Amino acid sequence: MPTAHLTAPSVDPEEVAYYERLAHRWWDAEGPFWPLHRLNAFRVGYLRERLAAVFGRDARDTRPFAGLRVLDIGCGGGILSESMVALGAEVTGIDITEKTLRVARMHAEAGGLAVDYRLASAAEMREAGATFDVVLNMEVLEHVEHLPDFLADSAELVRPGGVMLVSTINRTPIAWLMAIIGAEYVLRWLPRGTHRYRKLVRPDEVRGGLGEGFDLLHRTGVRVNPFNRAFSFTGWMGVNYMMLFQRG
Repeated sequence: MPTAHLTAPSVDPEEVAYYERLAHRWWDAEGPFWPLHRLNAFRVGYLRERLAAVFGRDARDTRPFAGLRVLDIGCGGGILSESMVALGAEVTGIDITEKTLRVARMHAEAGGLAVDYRLASAAEMREAGATFDVVLNMEVLEHVEHLPDFLADSAELVRPGGVMLVSTINRTPIAWLMAIIGAEYVLRWLPRGTHRYRKLVRPDEVRGGLGEGFDLLHRTGVRVNPFNRAFSFTGWMGVNYMMLFQRG
């Protein structure tokens, strides 16, 4: 991996090494990324409904996002990127782990899906002057260093009138208990070390990091049933949550 990626302020080398080790397991729906596969199916429904409303599309169409340019930051193995392509979007997926991107490219090619995968950080995309209709920061914020810098870079990637969607974990004692102790140590749904409490992100930190140029259109908590592993919406944002912002 080029050194530039490792020295970008928001990049944590420990996170890079962690996901490099797991790269080959991304598309194993019963492996260590099974929660992400289940969450993806849930969040795609949310994206479909909310983005259709913002851009005046019919959410019932088979390809409601046709013509929309989407950036999937921290795309990993491409689980969300492929879902967005299937709904008609023109998707660019960026990540800072080379092995993971190789997995993403191979899986997309095998499925005949066109995704523009790039080894790049949000800062590098900003420096290149790229802008998109939709920027997705889904399960990414809790893994970056220097969150304000990362959010500032991400904000510049949204075109005026475009939107950013955030999905992450709140920094609360109950989130530590449920998302780290419960999910990683007790239930063993995730490998130990997937999340670190100091990196979890409060909603007000997201809003503050994006600045006054963004309006909050919608927010919701997300919960998971430990018995059937099903995700659902909740008004409480104390653990997992999603937020939708529009740039003025």
